[in-house]
Amino acid sequence: MTKPIPDGFHSVTPSLVVSNAAEAIDFYKKAFGANEIYKFPTPDGKILHAMIKIRDSFVMMSDEFPNLGMNSPTTLGGTAVTLHLYVEDSDKILKQAVDAGAVITMPLMDAFWGDRFGTVMDPYGHSWAIATHKIDMTPEGLRKAGEEYFASLSKK
Repeated sequence: MTKPIPDGFHSVTPSLVVSNAAEAIDFYKKAFGANEIYKFPTPDGKILHAMIKIRDSFVMMSDEFPNLGMNSPTTLGGTAVTLHLYVEDSDKILKQAVDAGAVITMPLMDAFWGDRFGTVMDPYGHSWAIATHKIDMTPEGLRKAGEEYFASLSKK
C-alpha cells in the first residue's frame, strides 16, 4: 500500500529553483554534507527534478524553467525565504559553507533566543540560517531576553 507521506519525508520539504542544479548539488555536498539521492535530467541536460538529503531532511531542486514560471533567486533579484538548518556545530558548518562559496550575511552570534546562529547566502541566491541550539528558553525568558536585546540596539 502506498503511503500518503513517503518514508523519510517530513510535513514540509523545500524545493529550490537554482541557476545550475548540477553545480548546486556539488555545492550543497561541500557546504552542508548533503547526499545526492537522484537527479532527473531533461533531454537537453537541464535538471528537471533532483533530490538531496541534508542530515535528516530531503531538499528537492531543479534548474530554472522560465517558461514554466520557475525562476531562481538570482533571476528574481533576491529571495524572501530562509532555510533554517540546525546542526551540532554551527561554527564548523558556517565555515564549511563559506569555504564552499557561501557569503556570510549575518555573522555567528549567541542569539537571545538560545541558539548559536548566523546566516549565509549560497551562490544560487538562497539564504540559509545555520544554528546550534544552546539554551532552552521559557516563553517568559524569551520575551525578557528579546526586550533586552532590542533595548540594547536602540542605545547604539
